[in-house]
Amino acid sequence: MTTTAPRYVGTSLPRKEDPALLTGRATWTDDIAPAGTLHLAVVRSPLPHAKIVSIETAAALEQEGVRAVYTAEDIDHEFLAGIPCGWPVTEDIKIPDHRPLARGEVNHVGDGVAVVLATSARAARDAADLVDVEYDELPAVVDMADSLAEGAPLVHEELGTNHCYTWPLATGDVDAAFAEADVVVSGQYLQQRLIPSPMEPRAVVCVPDQVGGGFTVYTATQVPHFVRDILSAVTGIADTKIRVIAPDVGGGFGAKLNVYAEEFLALVLARKLGAPVKWTETRSEHHQATTHGRGQIQDISIAATSEGKILGMKVELLADMGAYLQLLTPGIAVFGAFTFCGLYDFGSYSFTCRGVFTNLTPTDAYRGAGRSEAAYGHERIMDDLARELGMDAAELRLRNLHPKFDEPRTVPSGVQYDSGDYETCMRKAMELADYDALREEQRKRRESGDPVQLGIGFGNFTESGGLSPSKVAAGVRLQSGGWEQSTVRMTTSGKVEVITGTSPHGQGHETAWSQIVADRLGVHPDDVEVLHGDTLIAPFGRDTYGSRSLSVGGTAVHLAAGKVLDKAMLIAAHLLEADEKDLEFEGGKFQVVGTAGPSVTIQEVAGAASLAANLPEGMEPNLTADSAFDPPNFTWPFGTHICVTEVDTETGFTRIRRYVAVDDCGVVVNPTIVEGQLHGGIAQGIGQALYEHATFDDAGNPTAGNLASYTVPSATDLPNFELEQTVTPSPTNPMGVKGIGESGAIGSSPAVVNSVIDAVSHLGVTHVDMPATPQAVWRAIMQANQQTA
Repeated sequence: MTTTAPRYVGTSLPRKEDPALLTGRATWTDDIAPAGTLHLAVVRSPLPHAKIVSIETAAALEQEGVRAVYTAEDIDHEFLAGIPCGWPVTEDIKIPDHRPLARGEVNHVGDGVAVVLATSARAARDAADLVDVEYDELPAVVDMADSLAEGAPLVHEELGTNHCYTWPLATGDVDAAFAEADVVVSGQYLQQRLIPSPMEPRAVVCVPDQVGGGFTVYTATQVPHFVRDILSAVTGIADTKIRVIAPDVGGGFGAKLNVYAEEFLALVLARKLGAPVKWTETRSEHHQATTHGRGQIQDISIAATSEGKILGMKVELLADMGAYLQLLTPGIAVFGAFTFCGLYDFGSYSFTCRGVFTNLTPTDAYRGAGRSEAAYGHERIMDDLARELGMDAAELRLRNLHPKFDEPRTVPSGVQYDSGDYETCMRKAMELADYDALREEQRKRRESGDPVQLGIGFGNFTESGGLSPSKVAAGVRLQSGGWEQSTVRMTTSGKVEVITGTSPHGQGHETAWSQIVADRLGVHPDDVEVLHGDTLIAPFGRDTYGSRSLSVGGTAVHLAAGKVLDKAMLIAAHLLEADEKDLEFEGGKFQVVGTAGPSVTIQEVAGAASLAANLPEGMEPNLTADSAFDPPNFTWPFGTHICVTEVDTETGFTRIRRYVAVDDCGVVVNPTIVEGQLHGGIAQGIGQALYEHATFDDAGNPTAGNLASYTVPSATDLPNFELEQTVTPSPTNPMGVKGIGESGAIGSSPAVVNSVIDAVSHLGVTHVDMPATPQAVWRAIMQANQQTA
């Protein structure tokens, strides 16, 4: 049997999703307001740490439109358990009780203490301002480095410590590697807290079914299946009675990879009141009560020979959990353990992560979670090592890259990367940037004393995508399998319907999945309808995060479509009175190989399968198939990003002149979608490198409480991106795909910061923390001047 060669995979078809988004016809959760909806407002703590003395609700209850006001005392019995942590990384991890509304004590600014329900959102918010809460303020711990100090305030007194867990990893003889080294370089690098800031804040609408007794939960989430399952576990409502729908979702970036207090509250209050309950997050609430990203102190040491060959690496992390553990909080830093070794081949490696509690908003996944932090660490230490050796930063990297490999290769952290051709990728990026010419321009600027200096920075990286194989997930105590489910069926008329367990929020699944199925079944992508984000339509799925959708969910689609084609081939052979081994499938038609005889289209086969009047003996009607794919390994996309900056040494102002990126995400399904994902990811990495920082005062009060004080870069702050690809197929799935959703955010921040430091390194500057604001860069230059004076 022969089949059609790809026609659509690899081409930049326009995204099916875009017309509705661009014309304002998309449906967001906030657009949904069933008759009789009660609007929810949360009364939030203005203090980072305090005992709740009393809560007076009478004034709020008297307001027009207010239907109810509740505290934890009123509704806590509605929950069988608190908000769960889904990634307990060690046996002895400390997990504090985390309730949808605080009981007795608040632990960060934004902690919910009461809720108001009213007939309009404005009435609910106005009444919430009238809820009078008396607090007895407690000392707060803000800095993660101070949290383990003797006598530090305890975030959760009942735990007796701010230490959450310690997670170690070691391979090879690290001590011997460091003892044998000609040079050892150490550095401390800060991963500042970030606020995800999607265009659409969080929102939830819960609608009770007065007849069937179930509930439909509309929520702006990346993970509708997780929401259904966890809501059921916490409230005791059967999962068969909870339908979760993720409508159009305006970005997630990991912040919507969670189940939040407001989703639990909406469900139990809809059950309690028998009416729809709706909550839409304000931007200031987003800054206080939606999980933050990053939050690490990285202490890294690297041992090498005088020729620049790396012998070993030590990594010690301090990771800020915030006040509570959300779904994945403790595992984010641990997940980076496997990629701190980057693309580099050496023998010995050790990693230790300590998680600590602070009186700040909980942290959790943020685009590139764990992998971005790791890439920043290893690329910063590589530049520090190059300076110590007096070696070109590119040459040092090239000397230590893994050789090309097409089958899994064990790397210093002990895991197996799937495939890689790192030198080809890096040299292509250097050629695209004209690296030698840039270094010559830099030399001339330095010699001339130009106040505006040129910097060139590298961001080499790999990431563990395809999150995650079930057997590997279990090994790191992630309590969720990494499989994905799909159903593909052809209708009586020959159209195709695809049901996928992945739930997109901007990635273009409807388009890409249509291209995959169109090639497998010989139809046009416009004849493929992709259904997603609804647990009633797609009851099985593991959703979208960790660059997994294509390599796991897309592969499930590919396999299900293959099963449909196999059945169609049997029916076609029966209709043509031929042996299926003698048939070819080309251009959507089946016919005997090498003949101009009779043929039958796959649409005709679908009609015959539906009518069931002329099928092979014992065959069931209809062309439909399910497939669940559980990958044998992560996929490992990689790339080289090069940032070229101009830094004004008199003001510290940085301008990105060029940004070059060569990425390898395996086989590309839609090049335009790949470029779009890279554009967004690089923009976020630049934001972290130069602009964004979730800051707090010494008492734990947020000082970046809105977008006026938290700087997100605009389009005018960003350069054009010069993007190219190499293609190294993954052996872990039949399509050879890897993933691209997080790559831009992983390679960009180290490339940008390395370029800023490189621009002024001849002045004695060797370190600038993110964000490298003009003031931070200017101060670094002034400090270097004082040290050399």
